[in-house]
Amino acid sequence: MHGDLGAGKTTLVRHLLQALGVTGRIKSPTYAVVEPYDLPDLDVWHFDFYRFADPREWEDAGFRDIFARPGLKLAEWPEKAGAILPTPDLDIALQATSDTARHATLRAHTPIGQALLQAAGPRESEP
Repeated sequence: MHGDLGAGKTTLVRHLLQALGVTGRIKSPTYAVVEPYDLPDLDVWHFDFYRFADPREWEDAGFRDIFARPGLKLAEWPEKAGAILPTPDLDIALQATSDTARHATLRAHTPIGQALLQAAGPRESEP
């Protein structure tokens, strides 16, 4: 997920996790870098790379092993991890258009991402 500070990346992740069945407090991983969630049929990891100063921190932290496992990985500020990150299935770019409205642009990079976009169908909403 891409977007300026306050664009709504963490809020979007919280709503997605709640829709997937996560109950209880959903913390921002800004300081911990990653928060794992074990659902009955899906392992989910929420990453926030905002504090990374060097893309090698991703490798040093052992995240390659997590990304090699099956499951959903949600990454905020992926550009801070550089080209080391695997190609995402889907990029989500959020832009605040007002205090209460956001514009989201979704781009598929893999067949899985394309299938997700096709399943969602075309959407257009006014800011």
